[in-house]
Amino acid sequence: MSKFNVLITDFEFATLAPEEEVLATVDATLVRSQCKTEDEVIAAAKEANAVGLINQYAPITRKVIESLPNLKVVSRYGVGVNTIDIAAANEHGVIVANVTDYCMDEVSDHAFALLISCARKVVELNQAVKNGNWDYKVGVPIFRLPGRVLGLVGFGKIPQTLARKAQAFGIKVIAHDPFVPAEVAKEINVELVDLNELCERSDFVSVHAPLIEATRGMIGDDQFKAMKKEAFIINTARGPVIDEQALIRALEAGEIAGAGLDVLEEEPIQADNPLLKMDNVILNPHAAWYSEESQDELKRKTAQNVADVLGGFYPTYLFNRDVKENVQLKEKEVK
Repeated sequence: MSKFNVLITDFEFATLAPEEEVLATVDATLVRSQCKTEDEVIAAAKEANAVGLINQYAPITRKVIESLPNLKVVSRYGVGVNTIDIAAANEHGVIVANVTDYCMDEVSDHAFALLISCARKVVELNQAVKNGNWDYKVGVPIFRLPGRVLGLVGFGKIPQTLARKAQAFGIKVIAHDPFVPAEVAKEINVELVDLNELCERSDFVSVHAPLIEATRGMIGDDQFKAMKKEAFIINTARGPVIDEQALIRALEAGEIAGAGLDVLEEEPIQADNPLLKMDNVILNPHAAWYSEESQDELKRKTAQNVADVLGGFYPTYLFNRDVKENVQLKEKEVK
């Protein structure tokens, strides 16, 4: 009989072998579930006598946390922790962990792929040819990349990686992030500006801000009106950072040239969403994070967060650092 039980609240992976392998190192058993509501999470966790949760989309609300007094840790697949009530976790001494570095290349590559596809009108031209129209003028106007300006909304690890890739194509990079020191941006030749200036100057706006209350809908009517008519917006972060109705209005009014979206306010996209009928919009199914390598890394690191806590250590990817006031664990040695 295992020492610990860990509930996976929900998942969409074909195998959980990497998680099981990691958890076995601390004598923990992974209990599978497919919860969609807080009540389902509570019932499954109680039945499993779970001391840890691995979470994908199921809501880990205050009610969930307060209903599970033996809960020690919640580890979420991915960078965002918007499924988890952080304040409740802090109050009840529950460690919250994420994985911040598993897909830096994948997401930055995908964002740049969307950018260059928009810039070169690759999707529009492809569709025109398939519809029997062999005419380069379908893509007019197209501009050279060198000298164009990329504005990054958020300047964490992923957009910093994207900045270097874009600069290799001769693109000037500016960024908006009130939490990043100017010297960090200066090291990679990126200028920090406010959001309004970024919108006014950029030929491409790429969104990388996390979804928190302060960033929900931060790109809205005012920002779109400030953008160039030739500008494109790219989003590989979280859909609700962009006010989707404002985006639709801007596209319909010709205020911007188009969009490359890997994420939307509502996923999967609804059949009546106007974005589906717009030739100047590229839509992907929240796939930017994915490669075979990144998926395996994500799964192992998510499980390792739980294994660390059950082994008596703060996890490498501790998100709610304020919890240290209520939870005394050992610090892991940095290798």
